[in-house]
Amino acid sequence: MGANTEMNNFEGKLLDLQNNMMNFALTLTTNREEAKDLLQETTLRALDNRDKYYENVNFKGWVFTIMHNIFVNNYRRIVRTQTVFDQTENLYHLNLPQDSGFDSPEGAYTIAEINKAINSFTDDYKVPFSMHVSGYKYEEIAQALSLPIGTVKSRIFFARKRLQAKLKDYQFQDRE
Repeated sequence: MGANTEMNNFEGKLLDLQNNMMNFALTLTTNREEAKDLLQETTLRALDNRDKYYENVNFKGWVFTIMHNIFVNNYRRIVRTQTVFDQTENLYHLNLPQDSGFDSPEGAYTIAEINKAINSFTDDYKVPFSMHVSGYKYEEIAQALSLPIGTVKSRIFFARKRLQAKLKDYQFQDRE
């Protein structure tokens, strides 16, 4: 009976997180259909790995880590499958004009570039901003960092503005 209650508690917590997970999936994919697929894959992976979750671990953080890892692995798989090896004489294909889908090379930022920009912030700005992007609500961040909610909102706002300045083409959308 105890194991059945534990299973229902796990599934209940997972169901309660679905909206937060969808928001996080949308920030990662920026596409509703891909976000739905990522949400479904994360939910299934969490259910398959419930035996690896321990009660004293932050459940939301555990699930979001699963989602982030799935997203990164899928991204890497796509990059690997789209890599073209040009074996023509004089690298003919690589020297052809390429349409990347971006108006300019500056329009394409990798996750590494975005993370590098975020990591250049002091912890006062980096930590609340990273938590917010990971799906934590302002109240949760304020409580976790023992800060007034106004300070948290201000730091996230200034971090977003600083990131926008560093990555001029990158646009953020408020979720709250």
